[in-house]
Amino acid sequence: MTDTVATEETPPSGSNGAREHRKPAIHQRISTQMYAGIAAPLFLTLAASLVAWISFTRVGEAEKEVNEGAIPELSAAFGVAESSNRLVAGGPALVSSTPDDFVSVVTGIAAARSEFETQLELLWNRGTGSMWLGEMRGYAAQLNSNISAIEAEMPEYFEFGTEADELRAEVDAAVRELERQIVPALDDQLFYLVAGQRELDTPPVPDAVHRSDEEVRLYRHWSALGGDVAQSAELLASAFSASQSALIEPLRESFESARDRIEISVATLGEAAGDDLRPAVDRLFALGLDDGSVFDVTQRRLQIEESQRRQLAENQALGVALVGEIESLVGAVEIDVDVATEASAQAVNTGRLLLIVISVVGVLGALLINWLFVGKRILRRVGQLSNRMRALAGGDLETPVETGGRDEVAEMADALEQFRQAALEVQRLNLVEELAGQLSERNEQLSQTLADLDRAQDQIVANEKLAALGEVTAGVAHEIRNPLNFVKNFAESSDELLEELLEAIADPEPPDDQADYIAEITGDLKENLTRIRGHGDRANRIVESMLMMGRGGGESRPVEINALLDEHAMLSYHSARAQDADFNVTIERDFDPDVGELEVIPQDMGRVFLNLVTNAGYAANERWRDLGGEPGKMVTLSASDDTPYFPTIWLSTQRTDELAVIKVRDNGTGIPPDVVQRIFEPFFTTKPTNEGTGLGLAMSNDIVRGHGGQISVESEPGEYTEFTVELPLERAAPVEPIEPVQADDAAAPAN
Repeated sequence: MTDTVATEETPPSGSNGAREHRKPAIHQRISTQMYAGIAAPLFLTLAASLVAWISFTRVGEAEKEVNEGAIPELSAAFGVAESSNRLVAGGPALVSSTPDDFVSVVTGIAAARSEFETQLELLWNRGTGSMWLGEMRGYAAQLNSNISAIEAEMPEYFEFGTEADELRAEVDAAVRELERQIVPALDDQLFYLVAGQRELDTPPVPDAVHRSDEEVRLYRHWSALGGDVAQSAELLASAFSASQSALIEPLRESFESARDRIEISVATLGEAAGDDLRPAVDRLFALGLDDGSVFDVTQRRLQIEESQRRQLAENQALGVALVGEIESLVGAVEIDVDVATEASAQAVNTGRLLLIVISVVGVLGALLINWLFVGKRILRRVGQLSNRMRALAGGDLETPVETGGRDEVAEMADALEQFRQAALEVQRLNLVEELAGQLSERNEQLSQTLADLDRAQDQIVANEKLAALGEVTAGVAHEIRNPLNFVKNFAESSDELLEELLEAIADPEPPDDQADYIAEITGDLKENLTRIRGHGDRANRIVESMLMMGRGGGESRPVEINALLDEHAMLSYHSARAQDADFNVTIERDFDPDVGELEVIPQDMGRVFLNLVTNAGYAANERWRDLGGEPGKMVTLSASDDTPYFPTIWLSTQRTDELAVIKVRDNGTGIPPDVVQRIFEPFFTTKPTNEGTGLGLAMSNDIVRGHGGQISVESEPGEYTEFTVELPLERAAPVEPIEPVQADDAAAPAN
């Protein structure tokens, strides 16, 4: 027991260096804090007195600033009100101005506007009343805008006034000219009707002549002409005296009616009278109906007057609103002054009271600090530290030593905590060594298991690649057989044409049309050679596509998407037919010719199309079999529905502003909702074990995303499944080809 105690006492004696290193600074020592605790209330009292004195001084200064600042603000507000009234009065002055005094009126308005802006800016710079100043600036802007509009319209208004005076004079002249011709002619016709004489020195004609219907009708037309001319003059005079622009259009229409009647009368009076009257009549019509006529000038002038009246009324309302805002601002400033004065007085009284309270609190605080600091902080913590040392001696190593603070007591607690941690670390090291050995064994087992999984995955991918190539090979053979048959047929036809050509050339006495016949044969030969070359290129493309599919990868290049989709759809179809002679689906195409070419990796994108079409054909064929489908037998959707069922795949493309959308839809078995959520997961499939690995759609999704696009699926179980591939028309970054082995797996049928 004696040796144990001596051993436990050794670490503290050897940890003097640690205590010296963590020796608290002067301001953290208990003695310093005790002196500070005693002196703090004294300094607090002095500081409170100084703060109170400074506070009273600032209150006085603030009150002085408020009183001095309120007067300029009120002066600026009154200046804004006065200048706004001058600016409002400038509108009527403009409207009532003449061309001679227009410039002086504009100059006066400009001075009033400048004074208004100056007063408003002065008020804004004072920094008060921003809520009202925003409205005032809006009113001022509208007021200036209205005055500027009136000012801009006045030159045009003056011009229209001048034009109206000139037109009035021209109208008077034209009417006088017409009256000069019409009145004598009317009097002569009346005299002829009554007396039967054209001249006083000529004998009268018989009554049947001078009182005939023709002469009476002629008199009536002269009379109607005079009345219509008088009415036209009255209409033009009414236009000059009109007070509203809305009245001009009815006057114009009445004038047009009078014009028509005048035209009829002039035409009836005969060619000689019509020629004499025509210049004055045309001039009267031009004054009333041509561009710049009496009605046009008067209507535009009245419109300007109406616009000015509206703007003047709006200016009056704006002036009233400005005065209202200024009154609100003045009221707010007065309220602020009253509040500031009251707050200053209250602050002085409150400061005095606080000075007394702080002094009392300072004295009491000194007593409380000494009692709480010495009794609670020092003695209590020393007692806790003593109890913890006894617990360590009894074997309690788990409970940490906690005292808090950064003083001498805390330094002793830190030394005791280090001793506890060292003893606890010895126990933990033994446990760690044991756990490390067990963890090493588990890591070796996991590494072996991971290597086995990698080898199994590589084998599955390789088998999938071989199966995909085997399925596609049958379709490729069928696709190549068609162009080869064409090549054979055209070659045989060309052989026959060559024999005919040789016979024609060998004929010693050719007919007259021999040259045309030879040209026809050579043309057919060229056409056959062109077709042979085209079908040979088609077979070559199929073989190259097959080779690239086997190699995988490749470089991106512009590819005709419609052709790529159609080519791999037919390849999928014939591959399925080669594996199952009963397989048969209808492929409907709806290709948008505007889709054109896209920058893609043709091998990878072809695998996507091949996989989607293969899956669609599989689903449609499975539904056909589930419905009892057999070769030569028509099936229906159900026993209660006689609608025939035909396995069908719909291929469609569409070009939008930014995307090319490719859709593959089938009327097969559909996909359940819980399966749709996992359909793009690697190795997930709903097919039998020997018919799919679940890599096709996962790899298709990777290929489409690698091209900057996305693939989605929509399905209704028992109805349809539709896959949608969206590819950007312009990709943002180069497409990285998919790894060859994985890309080949995309050709294999998958769910």
